[in-house]
Amino acid sequence: MKVFQKSSPVIIGLVSLLLVLLVMTGCSKPASLELNVCAGVGLTDVLTEINELYMQENNNVTITANFASSGTLQHQIEQGAPVDVFLSAAAAQMDNLQQKGLILNDTRQNLLTNEVVLIVPVDSDLGITGFNDLAAAKVDLIAIGDPQSVPAGKYAEQAFDELGITAQIESKLVLGSDVRQVLTYVETGNVDAGIVFSTDALTSDKVAVVASAPADVNAGIVYPVAVIKASKNVDAAKAYIAFLFSDEAKAIFEKYGFTAVSDQSSF
Repeated sequence: MKVFQKSSPVIIGLVSLLLVLLVMTGCSKPASLELNVCAGVGLTDVLTEINELYMQENNNVTITANFASSGTLQHQIEQGAPVDVFLSAAAAQMDNLQQKGLILNDTRQNLLTNEVVLIVPVDSDLGITGFNDLAAAKVDLIAIGDPQSVPAGKYAEQAFDELGITAQIESKLVLGSDVRQVLTYVETGNVDAGIVFSTDALTSDKVAVVASAPADVNAGIVYPVAVIKASKNVDAAKAYIAFLFSDEAKAIFEKYGFTAVSDQSSF
């Protein structure tokens, strides 16, 4: 009994220390990490709001976003830029990365849809009401994104081809480096008309939407998202993409005019 009594303070101290360590371990914060997210420039406003919300709910995560034309981002990823998640404004750029084995195939999903529209300066007096009017002599300059790297520009090209007006307007085209530059050209009146996504037009009170692209062109517009294979934070990147499909994120996307894809189809 005497030996037990003398040892009791030591045993109690060890047990207490063990309990403290267990509590500290259980309460430890998740390790801090940074996610690099690349997205088409037309997603700047909406994704900035979503990212801020995500970081509030996951305070160990810092999101660094890079916005540019989807083609530019594709090339950056191909050249080894440190990217965890890519959100493209068209399937073509994601297809190219997938063919080169640069994305995790099982993470690719269609996230959003959109529409391509024809816009003019809000004070335009040219009477442009549709795509066919672009072929008229009264229209001098038309801004579109460079079809080689800007999805909205590629869709514009498809619309021109379908309507049979490509030959009449080719000499009038002014190519922008991204869809927001096209929007600026129209806002400032440097061109008579431009073609952008409807969500870009919604960001400005200096332009008016006068027509939508042919239905089959708009039907093909989709925004895929995927984790880049070289990501050092694959699990965190997957969790972020899951959040993009949440009801919280969907409400924000819709506030900015995007349509969320109800069927999370993967490739």
